[in-house]
Amino acid sequence: MRQPLAVLTGDIIASQRISDTTALYRVLDTTLARLANHHGGRFERYRGDGFQLAIPDTGEALHAAVALRAELIMHSQDQRWDARVAVAVGHNEWQPGSPLASADGPVFIASGKALDVISESDAHLALIEASAPHDAAMTLLVRYVDELIDDWSRYSAEVAYLRLWNEESQQAMAERLGIRQPSVHKRLRAARWVMLADTLDFFQQHLATEQPDE
Repeated sequence: MRQPLAVLTGDIIASQRISDTTALYRVLDTTLARLANHHGGRFERYRGDGFQLAIPDTGEALHAAVALRAELIMHSQDQRWDARVAVAVGHNEWQPGSPLASADGPVFIASGKALDVISESDAHLALIEASAPHDAAMTLLVRYVDELIDDWSRYSAEVAYLRLWNEESQQAMAERLGIRQPSVHKRLRAARWVMLADTLDFFQQHLATEQPDE
């Protein structure tokens, strides 16, 4: 039986230039495991820098992609860590807990094809609704989110990551980070957090109410 599904297919940007790949892949595996556990899905990592995450909650698809990129960027050291992520949502026969290596179906295919497209461009994020016609407005919003993330520093990524996972005050965040509250406020503004949060809320509602499978 076909069920709602979000598939995130991605790879590390310029992984061949990163010196400490052991640390990078440790962070990547930890991040993917956290997202899979939180959303009741499954992940696999391929060819070293390639990965795939499947989650049954389509409404959280873009949120998961942003959280993944935020955690990579915030852990960057001398070299920036980031990933290309192609997100596809729709309906598929794959069930949570099943292997991903041999997974097939329209959502997996759409995600893989979308990654091929962005790998040949300057984009690092894409969102495809496998069973829906192309929506230019949605594509433009995803481009906005992508360019916003591209501008993040490690500190912007860190505060965005904390807000993505925790509902806490700026003062609580300041205490967690060992900095002053005005510094947290400044970093959230640099991350364009308010606009990002509103955009993610919009996508959450839109993707969670995707039309029923035919």
